[in-house]
Amino acid sequence: MARKALKLASWTSMALAASGIYFYSNKYLDPNDFGAVRVGRAVATTAVISYDYLTSLKSVPYGSEEYLQLRSKIHDLFQSFDDTPLGTASLAQVHKAVLHDGRTVAVKVQHPKVRAQSSKDILLMEVPRIHWDLSTERVLLMEFVDGGQVNDRDYMERNKIDVNEISRHLGKMYSEMIFVNGFVHCDPHPGNVLVRKHPGTGKAEIVLLDHGLYQMLTEEFRLNYCHLWQSLIWTDMKRVKEYSQRLGAGDLYPLFACMLTARSWDSVNRGISQAPVTATEDLEIRNNAANYLPQISHLLNHVPRQMLLILKTNDLLRGIEAALGTRASASSFLNMSRCCIRALAEHKKKNTCSFFRRTQISFSEAFNLWQINLHELILRVKGLKLADRVLALICWLFPAPL
Repeated sequence: MARKALKLASWTSMALAASGIYFYSNKYLDPNDFGAVRVGRAVATTAVISYDYLTSLKSVPYGSEEYLQLRSKIHDLFQSFDDTPLGTASLAQVHKAVLHDGRTVAVKVQHPKVRAQSSKDILLMEVPRIHWDLSTERVLLMEFVDGGQVNDRDYMERNKIDVNEISRHLGKMYSEMIFVNGFVHCDPHPGNVLVRKHPGTGKAEIVLLDHGLYQMLTEEFRLNYCHLWQSLIWTDMKRVKEYSQRLGAGDLYPLFACMLTARSWDSVNRGISQAPVTATEDLEIRNNAANYLPQISHLLNHVPRQMLLILKTNDLLRGIEAALGTRASASSFLNMSRCCIRALAEHKKKNTCSFFRRTQISFSEAFNLWQINLHELILRVKGLKLADRVLALICWLFPAPL
């Protein structure tokens, strides 16, 4: 009975995804909207794989037809091969192995029946140091990258990796993707983001895994999003309203601003870069979220589909910050602003033929970036003064014993 129910659910999920029904709005999907198509496809693929596990694949320990084919050649190809997968997702699963020359590799095995439904995902998957001579259409051998998950504070402390530095670099990396490049890795859960010290240089680095879910932002969306964040960072409420509405928020632009920043409307009005989030504000946001569910649903129904994956990405990044105990600071907002300035200047230069105008734009860009650097320097000086005063107060209250 359970098997019949699962089969029915599998085919129902496939039918819904194939017909292009969109969860929030019941609108048909735009075939060119890769991000939304990828989500729908993942639902169908997962359903098919679930049914396969209970039927034709029930005798296979860890998943795929390809795994059975590999077992007979395992000793020819590898010195050792871990049967238990390191991770399993809707498209593939990954095993750790060692080649006969001593190189440690990651063996990514595509699930059965995925190829026909996910060819576009495979084309967009890029990984470092692929061993093409040992890869097939459904088995990818890659360099094995060791490290700790990005939310593992204990791992970072054991390996003397600066938690705050990692948090800053992660923010910079995603600001570059979203505001400058418009090509965004939209699945930064801790299993897909590793941190380590580079074996050669000893410097801390961030490693992104699983490049199957990217969102390609349209230029119009990316530029409006740049303008909106610039307005939020510099507390230009008139432009916050304007660019929120351009992105489909309508009269719910205050709620939209709160969702993007994860701050209260009062904090947005005072300036999100002026003061860090407090426990009281966090509690206020959590308590109010349930009261605004109808408005949130309405808002999600009207913003561009690209925004849905950006919101999901923002949420995952904030989850990492919460686990590390590092919330967005004034410095991180200034880094976002730098990316926005560069992106908007590049767009202006691209759309003018005048050498004088391009030079003018470049000088304006340089001046704005210099202003941000000066502002950041002032914040650091203030922070040092405050630290000195706190230290002096502690020494006065608790004098050293004679």
